[in-house]
Amino acid sequence: MDSTVSSVIGLVVAVIGIAGLWRVFSKAGRPGWGAIIPIFNIYLLVKTAGRPGWWVVLYLIPLVNIVVYVIVSMDIARNFGKSKVFGIVGLALFGIIGYLILGFGNASYQGERGTAVGEQNVAAAY
Repeated sequence: MDSTVSSVIGLVVAVIGIAGLWRVFSKAGRPGWGAIIPIFNIYLLVKTAGRPGWWVVLYLIPLVNIVVYVIVSMDIARNFGKSKVFGIVGLALFGIIGYLILGFGNASYQGERGTAVGEQNVAAAY
């Protein structure tokens, strides 16, 4: 395959992925343009999942980053009213498709589910 064709296909896939992530961030009340900023988009994912911002550092540790990515994916799915299976399969394994489903589908951001208000404050302190 010609490198130009590969580049165009890669660009199209990247734009589609950014569009899905942009919509997810917008639904969650976060800046959609954050999807195009490296590192900041990971921070927004972590915050959308309801995890503390320092979890971005965990993405820099080999092997730990895989576990953290799956946990964050499950939390994002939960916060959009989807199952943990959707988080693992739809977001962690097939992220582009999963984020398109969340962003352009009828799922709405429900916030951090399953935690009391006091627990959110304690979690935010760490």
